[in-house]
Amino acid sequence: MNKVALLALLVLGTSAVGHAAPIIAKSPSDLVPAGYVVAETIEGDLNKDGKTDYVLLIKGTDSANFIDHEYRGTLDRNRRGIVIVFDNNGTYEPALKNLDCFSSENEDGGVYFAPELSININKGNLFINYGHGRYGYWSYTFRYQNSDFELIGYDDSQNRGPLIERTTSINLLTRKMLTRENINQDAEGGDEKFKETWTRFTAQAPIKLKDVTDFDYIHMDSVIGPSK
Repeated sequence: MNKVALLALLVLGTSAVGHAAPIIAKSPSDLVPAGYVVAETIEGDLNKDGKTDYVLLIKGTDSANFIDHEYRGTLDRNRRGIVIVFDNNGTYEPALKNLDCFSSENEDGGVYFAPELSININKGNLFINYGHGRYGYWSYTFRYQNSDFELIGYDDSQNRGPLIERTTSINLLTRKMLTRENINQDAEGGDEKFKETWTRFTAQAPIKLKDVTDFDYIHMDSVIGPSK
C-alpha cells in the first residue's frame, strides 16, 4: 500500500472515531438504559418543530434499594430520572438523559407524606412540579434553548391548609422576582390580601437539566444570585 492510500485510510478512520453516529431508535422506550423502567410518559412538542416529543420518567430497578419499613412494608427506594426523546421523522433520538435526579416516590415524608412529583409540557416548556398537599407546591420551568434544556423559571406557594401565606415567581429570562405575602391575619382561605414586591437580581450561570444531580437540593437563592 502506498503512503497516500495509507494516509487516506488513517484520516477516514480518525474522522469516524471523532464523529460517532447519533443514537437512533424505533421507539422512545428503546432509549431507556438497562436497569431502568418507564414509570410515566409525557408527550408534547419541546423543540417547536411541530412533532411530538417524549419525556420519560424512569425509575431504577436495583433490588438493593428495596427496604422493609416497620409500618409501610416493602418500599422501593430506587431513585428516578428523566429521558427526553425527539422525533426525527419516525425515528427517535435522545435529547437528554439524567438517570437519577429525582428521589424515590417512597421517601419518608416525616409527619406528612413526601412531595409528589409530576411532569407536564405546556406551550413548549417543560414543567417539573412538586405538590405537598396542604403545605403548597413548587415548580421548575425548563425550555429547550441553546441546544439544551435550561431553567427559565421557578414558582412556589407556601400554604397553611387552604390559606396561601406566600407565593414566589422567578423569571430567569427577565431576571425579575415577584413575591406576594398575605397581610390579612384573619384570612381563612380565599380571602387573602397580598402585598406584592418586585425584585431584580443578577442571575448566575444557567442551570441545565442534564447537570441537576438532585432536585431536592436546588437552592433558588444561589441560582438567582444577589439582588440589584
